[in-house]
Amino acid sequence: MADQAKHTRRIFNGVDTSGAVPIEYRFSHARNGNRHLVVVFANLNAPDEYGWGTGVLDKVRGNVLWIRDLFEGANAYYLCKRMDFSLERSVAALIERVMRSLQLTPQDVTLFGSSKGGTSALFFGLKYGYGNIVASVPQFNIGSFVRDHMPSAAKVMMGEVTEQNVAVIDALLPDLVIDSPHRNANIYLITSPQDEQYLRQVQPFVQFFQGYSNFNFVYNDSALIAGHGKVTLRNLPTLLAILNLLVDGIVPYIGLVTNGGEVVQPDYTVIDQFLKETSQVQGGAFPSPVITFPPVQAVLPPDGVAITGSAPGGVRISIWENGKYLASAPVAPDGSWSWQANRTFTPGRHVIRLFAADAANVHSDRSEVVFTVDPQAPRYAPAPTFDGAAAAGGPPRDLQAELRARLESAHG
Repeated sequence: MADQAKHTRRIFNGVDTSGAVPIEYRFSHARNGNRHLVVVFANLNAPDEYGWGTGVLDKVRGNVLWIRDLFEGANAYYLCKRMDFSLERSVAALIERVMRSLQLTPQDVTLFGSSKGGTSALFFGLKYGYGNIVASVPQFNIGSFVRDHMPSAAKVMMGEVTEQNVAVIDALLPDLVIDSPHRNANIYLITSPQDEQYLRQVQPFVQFFQGYSNFNFVYNDSALIAGHGKVTLRNLPTLLAILNLLVDGIVPYIGLVTNGGEVVQPDYTVIDQFLKETSQVQGGAFPSPVITFPPVQAVLPPDGVAITGSAPGGVRISIWENGKYLASAPVAPDGSWSWQANRTFTPGRHVIRLFAADAANVHSDRSEVVFTVDPQAPRYAPAPTFDGAAAAGGPPRDLQAELRARLESAHG
């Protein structure tokens, strides 16, 4: 993420030059004393080549290390430049240095990523023995993929894009899955048959995880997924739930599961009818409040804002401005009500919205009062108590007439 202001947690930027290849990173400290490290690898088309950097991980309690995948102007899957794997070793050294600096062990680390980042999470997790791997829609045949879809990456990674080099890089992750000694890693692989890469880049390799003690496979068969780029987005709640559990030291066992039974065009007829019949706002049967004061486009003094009206059938009036609750006024038995503001209103235009509620708390439709506050407007005397409206605390009807007369006189 290029704009750090989007983060709600403090981000440190750095370059680790201890290895043969300088590695750029971003780091954020854990919250609430958490003892865990999340290493984030960049997905395809990640902003500024940092994955998951738009604030989606801000509430994760663990330390977070983002690693940039940009080498000679292109992605390299954090692996190699012209078949020189010093790049991979430099990335591995960065992760280990951060882990050791936090006084953590490999079991306290989760490698996390989607697409290209998911591939990297699997590769570095299995090769270097980290405890947890969360990977969404990875590519297993990396060489073929960059040759066919990422020519700039293929050139940086291989130098010469030959069949031999493609085959070498294609074999990296599958061979690692087969031969890795770290078979007790907690692995969470999220995928979907709606991913156009699934048949070639995932399905043939799932069998290689047989024998892993905690391999979890989430197969999202949602009809709402439209291609590779949407799988991770659709599974975001699942990914973050798994990540947050791991960060808190809880290792879930999910197994091989299928999700995604959403209906593309569900029939909401019955529920819509229920919602309509039980709606708290029943405008058709319960009229909205009538405003008797102030008149339309009135000009009122800052400390003289009052509203009166009628609402037959209501027991109270709820008064709001700009979505914020201001007050509630009782409705008298004869339906009259009034409200005298107990605060000073700022100069300028004000829009007050209000509704009536009956004894069952069913609401009427909204009414609206628009007025302008002007410090030079005439100030009115406080409303006296009177029969018929005392319960509402409002002015008598002759005072309403006087207020209107003064207002009309002020506007001459």
